[in-house]
Amino acid sequence: MRADAWGLVHGYHDMQGTWHETSPETRSAIHAAMGVTSSDAPPDPAPIRVVHLGEAQPLSGPAELTLEDGTVLRVDGALPPDVPLGYHALRFLADGKTARLIVSPGSCLLPPGLRAWGWALQLYALRSAASWGIGDLADLRALARWSAGELGAGFLLVNPLVATTPTTPQQASPYSPSSRRYLNPLYLRIEEVPGATHAGLDLDALATAGRALNGVRQIDRDAVFRLKTAALERLWARFPGDPGFERYCADQGKALSEFATFCALAESHGPSWRAWPVEYRRPDAPAVARFAAAQAARVRFHQWLQWLLDLQFARAAAGIRLMPDLPVGVHPDGADAWSWQDVLAQGVSVGSPPDNFNTQGQDWGLPPFVPHKLRAACYEPFVQTIRAALRHAGGLRIDHIMGFFRLFWIPWGTLPVHGAYVRYLARELLAIVALESHRAGAVIVGEDLGTVEPGVREELVARQILSIRLLWFEQEAPARYPSMALAAVTTHDLPTIAGLWSGTDLQEQYAVGLQPNEAGTRALRARLGTLTGVPDDADVREVVLRTHRLLAEAPSTLITATLEDALAIAERPNMPGTSTERQNWSLALPVPLEALQAHPLPRKLAGVLARREAT
Repeated sequence: MRADAWGLVHGYHDMQGTWHETSPETRSAIHAAMGVTSSDAPPDPAPIRVVHLGEAQPLSGPAELTLEDGTVLRVDGALPPDVPLGYHALRFLADGKTARLIVSPGSCLLPPGLRAWGWALQLYALRSAASWGIGDLADLRALARWSAGELGAGFLLVNPLVATTPTTPQQASPYSPSSRRYLNPLYLRIEEVPGATHAGLDLDALATAGRALNGVRQIDRDAVFRLKTAALERLWARFPGDPGFERYCADQGKALSEFATFCALAESHGPSWRAWPVEYRRPDAPAVARFAAAQAARVRFHQWLQWLLDLQFARAAAGIRLMPDLPVGVHPDGADAWSWQDVLAQGVSVGSPPDNFNTQGQDWGLPPFVPHKLRAACYEPFVQTIRAALRHAGGLRIDHIMGFFRLFWIPWGTLPVHGAYVRYLARELLAIVALESHRAGAVIVGEDLGTVEPGVREELVARQILSIRLLWFEQEAPARYPSMALAAVTTHDLPTIAGLWSGTDLQEQYAVGLQPNEAGTRALRARLGTLTGVPDDADVREVVLRTHRLLAEAPSTLITATLEDALAIAERPNMPGTSTERQNWSLALPVPLEALQAHPLPRKLAGVLARREAT
């Protein structure tokens, strides 16, 4: 579909094939959000070149090529074919202009013969007897050891663990983070923080209060935040220092110090940087530097929290391939939006047009990168985001990977139906993902559900990025799914097996004021009965097992089962289109981790999927 010089698409076909023309009002609003004053004039060329390893790349004249390791080469006429993978610098000798050269392998890492199953989980919901009201990284490590050691799982697909702003109320949605580069301190296991066993440090009262929160299924993030912050502040006050902490800070550099400064500023001036005193609204402002110097200890505290998270996540990842989820964007009031405000659009948010399961469309409230501004920044924000997401990870699920090709922008104050698509240079974004995939040794999965334009899935296959195939969406039986895919029954945004089979999910949608596709939902239930061969009054546990026996027939590289289905839970983690009507992302599993490990249904389900790997 045609787009203008700035990437704004003239219209789109929805899932039913109906054409939606971009209105003049939407066009004007999106151009304004990009900072475009003339929609006819193309953006200035960005100082960036992206090439695949060994690809011929002509040059306009002699240049100086500085490799990542500091080696300086004189090049003329064309780049040599043996330029190594990485991020290099070109300086053209004729005019002194510079460009970033990104050399990519072209396709992502995918180990030959990889075939594995794993749990898909919401870590906040995975509480153990030792948890302080929320699942933590020690719980994740215990699940990993049990799943890999006893059940034969090859990976864990886990919800985004990314950072929230350190204020109350705490953000519940893991898909609206303050930063995608850093992690959420709520996931720290306090007892494993250095110094926690110090004889003179009494954390017992805080721990007792934290574990008392496990008695209520609804997760109280604000209470967890207050208790864990109090404990961490006591531990920080006694922290003697550690060379590993200093190395981590040096390695993270400006990005970490800027994030930590944001956290300290938010504690002083509130969670929204757009409402701060004007002198603090830009990270490069002199007042921000003065604040960071005056509050150096507090800035260091927030750097220390990220070091602790890095250590605990690495321990959890040691026993299994962890595959975190990368949200499509960041909260407009958060740390990344503050740091990268010059490359993010103002006055719009991203979402999706109406489809069969979300009849009103979705507005996710996240600001998009402006394509030409992101390129002008040499993709540095994108590189940092992908690299951070892959730190210690053996894989990555990229939410809404269609956004690498085009993103649905919705002007503020309008409904999703009035949005429009904006194009990005997918070739360049995918080249960066491929480079970071190889450096991290990580498998990449692209969430390609909903409205997918022609050619996207073919491009993902060419880049060795696994697609996603859901039993709820696919018309073919799992045995006919592609091998280059992650196969599953459902996701966090869709009904669980128990919710669909019992009808309670449909009832809840009506109860919270949604307008569900009732006919489609009932047809899906009937189709599930036909596929599995169970009678209409079958016990849901039998339906869960038979559904996954069917799923296990898929030739797909990866297969997942949710912990909600493993326990035959009716509630889904999230109901799109709701916020205050329903407490999304806040419901713990009905049993603790210890009981999960002893429960017969998860073991039977694991046996079904593990036998697939043995064939």
